[in-house]
Amino acid sequence: MSRVVSIRPSRPDEGERAIEIWRRAVDATHDFLTSEDRAAIDEEVCAFLPHAPLLFAVDAEDRPLGFMLIESGNMEALFVHADYRGTGVGAALVRHGLALHPMMRTDVNEQNGQAMGFYARMGFHPTGRSPLDGQGRPYPLIHLIHRG
Repeated sequence: MSRVVSIRPSRPDEGERAIEIWRRAVDATHDFLTSEDRAAIDEEVCAFLPHAPLLFAVDAEDRPLGFMLIESGNMEALFVHADYRGTGVGAALVRHGLALHPMMRTDVNEQNGQAMGFYARMGFHPTGRSPLDGQGRPYPLIHLIHRG
């Protein structure tokens, strides 16, 4: 059962919570990252995430459980706090994003089998593959689209 009560824009004072969600999510799902790359990505995320226009999925106490970032119909980020994985938080965020952008696109790390399965269940279809991630690291991306 989903714990999500609503989805709302992030507020300026919620940057630390966004980073906490990101770290817990990545630690639970991105075991393919080298420790050096994980540290470098963490530094990049800490500089960017607190200022990004995120959409938070929040519980009844308005506590953020997960977030997404959509730019021009492309889901740039979707992360759910590890404690709330499998409770419908990610699905609620994706459904919200699809209501705004029915043909939403996203990329997923090829090595993240759980995410690949999640996106397939949510109706996304592969459109291509890149051998490197967006920062040129050796983590192949699968490009996905939802066909509405």
